[in-house]
Formats: sequence, C-alpha cells, structure tokens
Amino acid sequence: MERNKNSSWFREKILMGKTFGEYIRDCLTPWNIIALIFLILGIYAMIYRLVAGFGPTTNLSDEYPWGFWIAFDILVGIALAAPGLTIGTAVHLFGLKDYHHFARPAILSSLVGYIFAVFALLFDLGRYYRVFYLIGWSWGFSSILFLIGWHFFLYINISIIEFAPVVCEWLNLKRAREFFNKLAIWATIFGVIIAGGHQSALGGLFLVVPSKLHPLWYSALLPPFFLLSAICAGISVVIFESSITHRAYKHLIKDYDPVDFDAKIIGLGKAVAYGLYIYLILKLLDFAHYEKWHYLKGFYGFWYLFEVIGFFLIPALILTYAVRYKQAFWVRISAVLVMLGILLNRFNVCLLAYKWYLPASQKYYPAWTEVALSAGVITMLILVYRFILNRMPVLYEHPEFKSEH
Repeated sequence: MERNKNSSWFREKILMGKTFGEYIRDCLTPWNIIALIFLILGIYAMIYRLVAGFGPTTNLSDEYPWGFWIAFDILVGIALAAPGLTIGTAVHLFGLKDYHHFARPAILSSLVGYIFAVFALLFDLGRYYRVFYLIGWSWGFSSILFLIGWHFFLYINISIIEFAPVVCEWLNLKRAREFFNKLAIWATIFGVIIAGGHQSALGGLFLVVPSKLHPLWYSALLPPFFLLSAICAGISVVIFESSITHRAYKHLIKDYDPVDFDAKIIGLGKAVAYGLYIYLILKLLDFAHYEKWHYLKGFYGFWYLFEVIGFFLIPALILTYAVRYKQAFWVRISAVLVMLGILLNRFNVCLLAYKWYLPASQKYYPAWTEVALSAGVITMLILVYRFILNRMPVLYEHPEFKSEH
C-alpha cells in the first residue's frame, strides 16, 4: 500500500499524472532532442575539463586568465539573473501589487540563474573543490572576489527563502509556507543590499586594470554602470520571459487578460526607459569629464558607439515611443535589444577591450569546449526552469492558497 502511495505521489507531482512511458514519449519533441545534443556536448566538455585541466580544454593563459566562461557565465549571467532584484523588490518591498503575477517567475529566474552561474564557475576554478573555503576556512576581507563570493552564497539562500512558499504550496505544507511568507519581507530587504552590492562589485573587479582596459570602457564609475545596466537587464528579462511563458503556458494561467498583460508590459518598459536614460546620462558625464573624445577614432571608437547607441540609446528612444503610444510589441523588441546590449557590454569589458593594444594574433579566442560547456549550462537552466513551471504554482495561484495572495 505504501509503495502504491509513493508511486502515486511521484506520478502526480513529477510525471504530471502520466505513466513513465507516456511521459518519456511526450518528451520526444524536436526541441528536446536539440536540447539533448547541447547537453551531450556540454557534459562532454565538463568531464574533459575536469580530467584534462585548463590547458587542453581552454585557450586561457597567464595573459588572459579570464575568458569566455567569466564573461558569459558570470558577468552576463549574473546581470541577466537580476529579475528578483527588480520585480521581487518592487512587489514585496514597495507594494506594487499590480505586478505580483510577475514576482514568482522573476524570483525563480534569479534563483536558477545564480545557481547555474555558480555551477558554471566551478569549471573556471583551478581548485573547484575548495569553492566553499571562503565561507569558513579562508577569509580575504580586502578582496573584491571574496565579497562577490559571499554575496553569491547569501543571495542564493535569500532566493531560496523567497521561493520557498511556492514549493510549500506545491507540497501542501501550510505551516512551512506561513513561516517562509513571514521571512519573505526580510529576505527581500537583505536581498536588495546583497544583490546591489555584488552587481556593482563585478564592475569594481576591473578598476584594478586601468592600463589594460581600453579608456572608452574604463571608468571610476564602472560599479554604478554595472549596477544600473543590471537593473535594466533584470526588468528586460522579465518582459522577455513573461512574453514567452504567457504564450507557451497559457493553459496554466486562469483569467488571462492579454490587454491587461500588455498594459503591465508597457509599465515595465517605462521603468527600463528611466533606467537607460540615467545610465546614458552618467555615461555622457563620465565621457566628458575624462575627455575621451579623441578615442572615438578608429575601430574601438566605432565599436563603443555601436554598443552605446545601438543597444542603449536606441532602445531608450523606442521605449519612449512605445510607452507614449501604448505599443507593447516595441517594448518587447527593446527588451531583447537591452539584453543583447548587456551581453555586448560585458564581453567588451572582459574580453574585446581588455588588452586592446595587443595584435590580433596574440589575443584570446575561446575554444569550442568553452562555448559548448556554457551552452550545456544554459540548456540545463532552461530545462530546470521549464520543469518547475510545469509543476509548481509559479504562473498561477494555488487554489487552496488563492485567498492569501
């Protein structure tokens, strides 16, 4: 009897009411097969890295100790994992209850984003098995990396606390849900401090390389630049992610009103526009203060203008038009541009504009295994995110707890 009970729980909660055979057959879709290919390549690269080491696996060197993994998995990944910092804070701390429907997916995005960023980071550490030493065995108070490591550790725990009520609802643990609901506001307050600290600290990492980073990207304002751009990225991810999930998981969302949803998207777009204009004003003041005009000549000048105008100024102008004329479609387009702009900015700071004076033959280019490993991690993230959305009350309100939202 106990065995049948356990089997029923597994079938209901994990297999979504299907038999194991039915579940496997439903998983045999073209997209899942493509994901499986990425997973195979990524897992191969992970195993190869652990067995063979950095030398055969990457193109890293003493000249370029930070490569594709740091640029993409950490700098880009953490910036795009800021939905919890933005929407979670707006809903739980500032009381914007009209956006409560976006809060749980945003917190989930941050949670899985940080977990998989740290997971990917393990493969970029020489002694990955000592990653937990910073918690209690090795203290480096003068190190920015020490601060970032501790902040990652704390923010993952904060995100777990914020997301715990969803898991409790899924498992029908009412007392545990009530306990974590009471902790949520304090976790959010602490999370703002922690997330804001390490988003800016990631920019602070590059303050120590003034002679190695191109003057167009180097600035004493790198920390606030990283923080502001991460806030814009976090809201843009919410716009992008919610637009996809509301289409793909429409069957999970009751009382879905596309007109009201588009109105909320436009409201989020307005917030992104404000953030972009503040970012651009600070960029202009920094540019004028350090008199960088003469650096605009040549390739790096063109590339800098391409980044700032193409992926920050133009999206800000498009968002201004979209908000004024209630065009949710253009808000979504701008959100994609902002996300691409964050990716380009972080790659420029960490890779392209780093040691910009070296000839092309001496520059760093990632090995295919570096790209494959990151692609595998992103695939794992998407699969875990989708797994949770399909099973837990993230996009909808649990019927037994609906009155408590």
